Amino acid sequence: MSTEVVLHDDGVHRNVLLDVFDRGLAVESNQHLIIHGNEGLILDPGGHKIYNRVITATLGHLGGGALRYIFLSHQDPDVVAATNGWLMTTDAEAYCSALWQRFIPHFGVDRLVEQRLKAIPDEGMTLRLGGAPLMLVPAHFLHSPGNFQIYDPTSRILYSGDLGASVGAPSRVVEDFDAHAQLMLGFHRRYMSGTRALKLWLDLVRQLDIQTIAPQHGAMFVGREMVERFLAWCDQLEVGVDLLTPYRLPPSAP
Repeated sequence: MSTEVVLHDDGVHRNVLLDVFDRGLAVESNQHLIIHGNEGLILDPGGHKIYNRVITATLGHLGGGALRYIFLSHQDPDVVAATNGWLMTTDAEAYCSALWQRFIPHFGVDRLVEQRLKAIPDEGMTLRLGGAPLMLVPAHFLHSPGNFQIYDPTSRILYSGDLGASVGAPSRVVEDFDAHAQLMLGFHRRYMSGTRALKLWLDLVRQLDIQTIAPQHGAMFVGREMVERFLAWCDQLEVGVDLLTPYRLPPSAP
């Protein structure tokens, strides 16, 4: 049974969580599509194992429209590994942090299309999708040193990348926050770089009108109450280097 979720649809602007994940050894990931009019943007399209399904679903939703943008929140393989296929198959431009513009080609970006791999400046930028604004919001060191999120003012969705990620969530939408927090805690303590980065991010996103937070992994936070619960949880969290204890030499081989 399909678990595809339409998050917003006003007849012109549509936000869709695709149902394409291949269960196996690979960590589960979410592929989101934003469409405005006849143009689309795919977020963090993933690696080679799911490429065929993601691009088929994307083009199916676009119909006669065109994929305008590919958004790459950071450099991890579950985000960028299949970038070359997307650039070779479509005329879209791919946007990534300027830090990763020369690293992502190591995944095999063809010289014929490398000019369409565009850099996002550290301060972020705004794209226009069929005339609708999409804000590329800095979230550096959460977890990558060159990390961005997308805020969509039309749907009021913040696509938060690895921030808010969970492993093993039983549904697509968080229903019991306290239970769900246990699925996020270990990931955030290890993968997020430090508490200062988290506080700066909170100062930034609290200026936005957010109705939904949609992470790259696991369940979404839907509704203002759940969004506030998540932000408050982040506000009291200690992560990354703030939890470090002294390193130890590894044990001798048996």
